[in-house]
Amino acid sequence: MNAIAFTGVTKTYGDVLAVDGLNLEVAAGSTVALLGPNGAGKSTSINMLLGLLQPTAGDISVFGRTPAQAVARGEVGAMLQEGTLIPELTVAETVDFVRALYPQSLPLEEILRLADLTGVAKRRADRLSGGQTQRVRFALAIAGAPRLLLLDEPTAAMDVESRRGFWDNMRAYAALGHTILFATHYLEEADENSDRVVVIARGRVVADGTAAQIKAGVAGHAASFRLGEQSVAGLDALPGATAVEILGGRVTLHTTDLDATLDALYRKTTLDIHDLQLHGADLEDAFLALTKEA
Repeated sequence: MNAIAFTGVTKTYGDVLAVDGLNLEVAAGSTVALLGPNGAGKSTSINMLLGLLQPTAGDISVFGRTPAQAVARGEVGAMLQEGTLIPELTVAETVDFVRALYPQSLPLEEILRLADLTGVAKRRADRLSGGQTQRVRFALAIAGAPRLLLLDEPTAAMDVESRRGFWDNMRAYAALGHTILFATHYLEEADENSDRVVVIARGRVVADGTAAQIKAGVAGHAASFRLGEQSVAGLDALPGATAVEILGGRVTLHTTDLDATLDALYRKTTLDIHDLQLHGADLEDAFLALTKEA
């Protein structure tokens, strides 16, 4: 069974088209990253999955039910971009209060462990760091043991260590057989933590596959090297070259034909090249190319 199915879903706000005939299926037990520029329709789609918004046209099902039915049964948990905790309550009190609202919630100790909150369980919400607050939001999202977990920019404002810890916790929850759909602007998170990447732009799917498949579908490579004080004039005229970037004394030469560009670089120039590194297209390259085309 599919955990999620969008069929011809459109959402408009007056004259603004936020989601445009979206068709998308997510298999149960998978972890899917939802990427797109600001205004692409990511948050609108997630809010429709939660029953917070109704589509203007089309159908949405969650485990074969309407979003409202799935939410009422406790099958969906969500960690949205915004949400204020009750400042006077401790972490344990907050989580225990929310888990009591669900028919089949996880034990309190397991929730705290999965969210890495055991050490701050007795701390009041108004004394938490930003990363700890995000972990509490994650704990509340999984409190009811939902089959589907929706995460909208879950690591926004987290530092590097907090982000790493969060994804460790998320992968542990996914490993229990749950379905995860997360929207993020951190493309490396999508690359490292998803089974599948869906890119949307202007409310439509413009790419769908594994991160490796999407990167492979975008032509482009780069060679980076150091030149010292030499001029880079003429490098953009080499065979296959599409752009030249200089940052911190390092030159990056983007190309559609790496072999031809490197052959000309060494045979037709007198540049003294050091520390040559070759790069394939990464997910950021693919994302920029796909959303620019859209």
